Amino acid sequence: MEDIKLLMKDHYIKYASYVILDRAIPNVIDGLKPVQRRILYMLWQMHDGKLHKVANVAGQTMALHPHGDAPITEALVNMANKDYLLDRQGNFGNLYTGDPAAASRYIETRLSPLAKEAMFNPDLTLYASSYDGRHQEPLCLPAKIPVVLLQGADGIAVGMSTHIFPHNFQELLEAEIAILEGRPFILIPDFPTGGIVDATDYDKGRGKVKLRAKIEIKDPKTLVIREICFGTTTESLIRSIDEAAKKGKIKIDAIHDYTSDKVEIEITLPRGQYAQDLLDALYVYTECEVTLHSQIVVIKDVMPWETDVDSILHLHTEKLQEYLRRELEIERDRLNEKIFDKSLEQIFIENRLYKLIEKLDTYEKIHAAIAKSLEPFHPQLTRVPNEQDREKLLSIPIRRISLFDLNKNQDEIVSFREEMARVEKDLKNIKKVTIRYLNETIKKYANNYPRKTVIKSIEQVDTRAMETRQIKVGFDPASGFVGTKVPSEQVIECTNFDKLLVIFKNGTYQVINIPEKQYIQCEGKDNKVIFVGVADKKTVFNVAYRDPKTYIAYAKRFIVEKFILEKLYRYMDEEVNLEFISTDPNPKLELQFLPSARKPASKGEVSFERFLVKGVTAKGVKISPREVKKIIVVKQKASA
Repeated sequence: MEDIKLLMKDHYIKYASYVILDRAIPNVIDGLKPVQRRILYMLWQMHDGKLHKVANVAGQTMALHPHGDAPITEALVNMANKDYLLDRQGNFGNLYTGDPAAASRYIETRLSPLAKEAMFNPDLTLYASSYDGRHQEPLCLPAKIPVVLLQGADGIAVGMSTHIFPHNFQELLEAEIAILEGRPFILIPDFPTGGIVDATDYDKGRGKVKLRAKIEIKDPKTLVIREICFGTTTESLIRSIDEAAKKGKIKIDAIHDYTSDKVEIEITLPRGQYAQDLLDALYVYTECEVTLHSQIVVIKDVMPWETDVDSILHLHTEKLQEYLRRELEIERDRLNEKIFDKSLEQIFIENRLYKLIEKLDTYEKIHAAIAKSLEPFHPQLTRVPNEQDREKLLSIPIRRISLFDLNKNQDEIVSFREEMARVEKDLKNIKKVTIRYLNETIKKYANNYPRKTVIKSIEQVDTRAMETRQIKVGFDPASGFVGTKVPSEQVIECTNFDKLLVIFKNGTYQVINIPEKQYIQCEGKDNKVIFVGVADKKTVFNVAYRDPKTYIAYAKRFIVEKFILEKLYRYMDEEVNLEFISTDPNPKLELQFLPSARKPASKGEVSFERFLVKGVTAKGVKISPREVKKIIVVKQKASA
């Protein structure tokens, strides 16, 4: 048993580490999960300017990814829908409606120009063996844009999760320029579904944001939703509106979804309802307003790192400077080699050193002769020629030697030296180079990625104020109808979100939403409605009833606190007769007893103060041991 425990412990730790590092959490440097990195790398290897079938890309990526094609395809579609790193053709699903993408054999993709320019450089990339050792894959791509903040990320690992919001392309790069120039900056998320965002509590990615859908008032009776909240779909939004209407929170006549490539949900209102008045209710009771919480967890130095937006951006700005410095150093070394090759070739041809090897009979003697002949010219060269350099000299064709243009060669060396001077100057001021690179990238790509989410302070809707909107409900006892459109002298004043409590003489009651006009008489014997009022869960009802068989009278006090809408409940036993019901705080009753041989007819008085308030299902308390003939109200301040 101990061996099994140790085995499970060891395997669980390995599994947890694998899920965290190799599946769910993105790397802070390139902002990618392993499957996303493998997809991009494979597309870079396949890139020929043409679109590739997604099924083919997934199949090729399986050489690097130790899982099936389904998760690869899902990750590719998700990344393509973010619109930054992949171009797409075909049906990649609908971000607004939640509709899935077409089968992978019908859709195509390739690297976007931004991805080709900003994500790849083999000279800066470290590689490792793939899971089966047959291929090499990048450990991390040298990303020159902060992908993890640009695209955002979601992932659930073992014991941790990450939820990073997407941000605006131009604002991210401008923030990096601000970091380099030592200026303050503020970053606010930018969601692909648009809407309105209030980032007051964002706290650099450690807090939350409030999102609202963009709703237009088409006319006084029609609302049109043009943009939805991130994380919702038109289907879930419409469902939330329907549920709010069923609960009586809002009143709508019809809802139509015309969404295609843009969101368009039209809500029409019934008589007596107006678009401007419905806005706040939509924000409170539906997915027209949501609150999203940010939790930034990324992989840094092969370890999970819980951080914030500013820290990630500072880190990426440092990495960007490092990448640009290394590229300049590589370019400097290449220019050095070009200058060296041109200078060595000129020395070899101009001084006719090739003449020295015409009569030599072995390869070793030829190399030795060239090496010795070049020794006087070492001061003119940037380094001492090696065997590979001498081999290049020996491979120069005779035709090229005979047509050698000294002036052209000199001009090329001068050009390389001028380029070298520029590179050396840039290396001395890498911060300026980085700012220039960021500005050029903004100029080239920013117009393709405008801000979609409007930044605006969102005031908290006062739901209490909404509930205190007064309406009048009429009840006509003669017809049995109740509702806001029922004319009657008996009027109940309440709020538009209250419920109505209906009590029947036969000992039943039910709670209903406030209708426009509804028939509320109960079927069966004694179906008369004896009370209609607000179900406020605090009104105390005083009830007296009598058993027709024993003539014993009972009393009870109760509050209707719990209920299900439209369900019929009992507040007293069947086969008993209701004699009295009132909401008066302390009603008094006169009991007229039946005469008997021992006790002649007499009267008695009872006050409801002596009875405790209990649940509606509690049994009544016997008022008197004597048989009661009649119950009369002595004093009643308010009677139903």
